[in-house]
Amino acid sequence: MASRTSRAALVLLSCFALFASPVQAAEGGGTASSNVKLVANVPKKAPFDDSTAYATDMAFQGRYAFVGNYNGFTIYDIGDPAKPSIVSQVLCPGAQNDVSVHGDLLFLSVDEPRSNDSCKSDFGTPTSRKSWEGIRVFDIKDKRRPRYLKAVETACGSHTHTLVPDKKGAAVYLYVSSYDPADLFPECKPPHDKISIVKVPLKSPRSAKVVSTPVLFPEGGNESQDGLLLGTSGCHDITVYPKKDLAAGACMGDGVLLDIADREHPKVIDTVTDDNFAFWHSATFNNAGTKVVFTDELGGGLAATCTKAVGPKRGADAVFDIADRTLVFRSYYKIPRHQKAGENCVAHNGSLVPVKGRDIMVQAWYQGGVSVWDFTDSRKPVEIGYFDRGPFKPRDVAGSWSAYYYNGFVFSSEIQRGLDVLKLTDKRTGPAARVRLRVLNAQTQYGF
Repeated sequence: MASRTSRAALVLLSCFALFASPVQAAEGGGTASSNVKLVANVPKKAPFDDSTAYATDMAFQGRYAFVGNYNGFTIYDIGDPAKPSIVSQVLCPGAQNDVSVHGDLLFLSVDEPRSNDSCKSDFGTPTSRKSWEGIRVFDIKDKRRPRYLKAVETACGSHTHTLVPDKKGAAVYLYVSSYDPADLFPECKPPHDKISIVKVPLKSPRSAKVVSTPVLFPEGGNESQDGLLLGTSGCHDITVYPKKDLAAGACMGDGVLLDIADREHPKVIDTVTDDNFAFWHSATFNNAGTKVVFTDELGGGLAATCTKAVGPKRGADAVFDIADRTLVFRSYYKIPRHQKAGENCVAHNGSLVPVKGRDIMVQAWYQGGVSVWDFTDSRKPVEIGYFDRGPFKPRDVAGSWSAYYYNGFVFSSEIQRGLDVLKLTDKRTGPAARVRLRVLNAQTQYGF
């Protein structure tokens, strides 16, 4: 979700694509295709149950799911996906609390000025250099009692971050994506045009620090295109494919392909723009690392962009092939169901369903629900399943923030309703049920 920005009136959009499965009533209201079923829901629990305490991104490790929230994070036991339970909750406010995990470490992104770096901080003063925002590091060896270890301040905070292993296994890097909101932030003056890279030595995580701040857009990037929610200023999200030394960056006005062979000094090797994209939000490689799906978060996640009023090319996904380390556009994909004018809906976070030889993705669309779609043919993506809870309360931001496939099930971080667990039963995705991962940070892809 795009935060900290003023939002003018937004153009309403329409949606498209084909779905292959009959419609059925979904448990708890709404609709679903016959091959997708809700098997469990764990409602948000105090102090994370306020309507403004949005549930956000997720990571997975073993039998645990880690879910960010504007008030902190929750650890769930998902050993029995049909009966998930809360193991612990850590109250540590800070938007958006984007989360990743590695070994006994958990990392949180904070993208708003706080009065200090502690979990007891209050809202900070944007104009004060004493305010803090950036990365928080926790020890999660004891899942019932996570311990706060370290804070690392980064310029413009950390809207999202991407975990990147070093080549020797002694450290992890965090590629911190952020963008300048206004001139009034003293440590975030434009032009920003960069990312921050935090190095975390695994044997001494308390010594984590910023080791470089590479400028990705020395000439400023795409700032003047009509219809941009924000011009290029750093990045919103980055996804890496470490084995190929590649990364794909969604950088508000630009989509980029990066060479990350030198982890501390990534280099842009190709850049693309699109007149139909208002806000390059996130990226996902296919399993072979030969394609990238970029998302357009038109409206910043707050607007109803899946209405009948507009066509299929905005607030959608764009599928690119990678040819000779360049990005080649092939098609757009958008869900086929028109949502109501009060339902925030746009392309958001997703991950691959691990099926060898096919490119299938599960993806969150806020109040558009969860979509499962096949882009094996880059030019003809098609939906093969979906789950849509139906409208939430009028004027409240709701719906699926992230939807990820992990060890046989789809897990959806529902902004207001908590953790949803879905079962996908389809001959095209059947082989994925046999794939078992030990960890999943969706923005760190390894292939399977």
